[in-house]
Amino acid sequence: MNTYFRLLGFAKPIEKYAIPYFLLTVLATVFNTMNLALLAPLLAALFKDSDGIQKTPPESMTDFMAWMEYSTYKIQGEFGQMQALQWICGAILVSVLLSNLFKYLSFRTMENFRIHTLLNLRNSLFNHVIDMDLAYFTAQRKGNIISKIASDVQVVQYSVTSTLQVLFKEPMQLIAYLVVLFSISVKLTLFAVLVIPVSAWIIARIVQKLKAQAKEAQERFGMMISYLDESLAGIRVIKAFNAADRIKDKFAGENRAFSDLGRRMAYRQQLASPTSEFLGVVMVTILVLYGGNLVLLGDAGLSAASFITYIAIFSQIMRPAKAMTESFSTLNSGLAAGERVLEVLDEKAELAESGNLHRIEDFKKEIRFEEVTFAYDAKPILKQISFTIPKGKTIALVGPSGGGKSTLMDFIPLFHRPTWGRISIDGIDLKEISANSLRSLIGMVNQESILFHDSIRNNIAFSKPDATDAEVEAAARIANAHDFIMETDQGYQTQIGDRGSRLSGGQRQRICIARAVLQNPPILLLDEATSALDTESEFLVQDALQKLMVNRTTLVIAHRLSTIQKADQILVIEDGHIIERGTHFELLFMEGAYSKLIEKQSLEKA
Repeated sequence: MNTYFRLLGFAKPIEKYAIPYFLLTVLATVFNTMNLALLAPLLAALFKDSDGIQKTPPESMTDFMAWMEYSTYKIQGEFGQMQALQWICGAILVSVLLSNLFKYLSFRTMENFRIHTLLNLRNSLFNHVIDMDLAYFTAQRKGNIISKIASDVQVVQYSVTSTLQVLFKEPMQLIAYLVVLFSISVKLTLFAVLVIPVSAWIIARIVQKLKAQAKEAQERFGMMISYLDESLAGIRVIKAFNAADRIKDKFAGENRAFSDLGRRMAYRQQLASPTSEFLGVVMVTILVLYGGNLVLLGDAGLSAASFITYIAIFSQIMRPAKAMTESFSTLNSGLAAGERVLEVLDEKAELAESGNLHRIEDFKKEIRFEEVTFAYDAKPILKQISFTIPKGKTIALVGPSGGGKSTLMDFIPLFHRPTWGRISIDGIDLKEISANSLRSLIGMVNQESILFHDSIRNNIAFSKPDATDAEVEAAARIANAHDFIMETDQGYQTQIGDRGSRLSGGQRQRICIARAVLQNPPILLLDEATSALDTESEFLVQDALQKLMVNRTTLVIAHRLSTIQKADQILVIEDGHIIERGTHFELLFMEGAYSKLIEKQSLEKA
């Protein structure tokens, strides 16, 4: 139940909804019970049944049914049978009206509670995921994360909060029915109470395996969403390699497994309802035989009207019992989904920050790497890297793929932290600096142009949401993007599609550069910004990058070595080590690894 109470924690302030719901439910239960209790005086008035009816004021003020019988007897005696019938019918109408009114208001309160819980839980889950380190997303399937935020939270909303609704309402209704039944016949009710646990035990046996099945179903659904996400993201590759049939079969297999499991769960869940209904009829039949025998023998002290009312109320007592039983099967699904949600919330960011970190407002002197080493799963990626990036200078990283260049760059915005060694900015260790304040000084342009399904303007202004149209246009002009933007259908308001799919690679990259220009950062990180472009696009992007790099401290990774020949220093990284360093001409004279890379690229162009 720890999972259940943790999930309810997202409903705070719970008393805002629980207290009104409790009061409305009490009123709805009272009047709903009275609807059935009024059957006894109605039948007595209709059929002139005076045998066994209370004809004197009851001794106990709490004997509800006796007072109703006595009131009916008095009304019949003073006003006649027709008048008594009219009074009772009027009372039934008022009781039904009030019962349904309070029931509706309680439903509204519970719906507000449900939506409030869903809102808090989904926001908390999304915020926590966004705050996680990049390593978390590398290890997790994106589709599984989406499934937890979208599907699992929805299951939690309807199962856990609905169960709370049942636990509020149905026990109260059950108690109200039992109070009336005891007031009619203690002996008959004691017999009935002994039979009810048998039904509950049988239903519990039916639904006991649902939790394990529900958790497996949620995991299957997450896997299916992952396949869907990967297939849509890689649709070009799928079609290019004629892999559509394989992908369809793979998705169909996962879909079939999920559907089969859902079918087995539905069979078990649906079995609870007819079973409880059949058991209810069996119990009523046994009660009719036993109670009818008592009435016929005169042992029960019941009138015919009271006995019929008793049977009518007892037939309804199975409804709240059935609702509580079914709610536990629903609760199993909710708890299974809730455990998956809480697993995400329990994940701790490896780079979690303390509250007493430095907030830096500007960059004054240098970024320094000192004996920086990084290992992933005990495998060394970078080994004792040391270099300095002075303010206003451009440092380039080159070398074969897999050498650790991107990892080295990711240390600066605190996407990763070194296993050993120290990285500092203006003498302050990055471990002691607030990530948000540090990233506000950094602009990034990646090899993959990461854009959002929004307008061109909003993508450029992503780095500065309050930017004016003039500032956005100025940034676009510097990035050589203004001309092609104006050629689109709606200019800066043109929607660029999912991940900028309506733009070419060079156009997407220039939008990313414009975004960095608008941010106007003192530190610039460029990761393979021109490696995937054609010659014309490369020229435009490279020109935009040169404008962007003016008077900025830049760390750049490049495969096309022609783009970094003007760098103040070039570091050649291979197998996690810096094997050469110097300017373009200095490295050429060394006739080492850098010179060979230049020669190789010259041959490729030829």
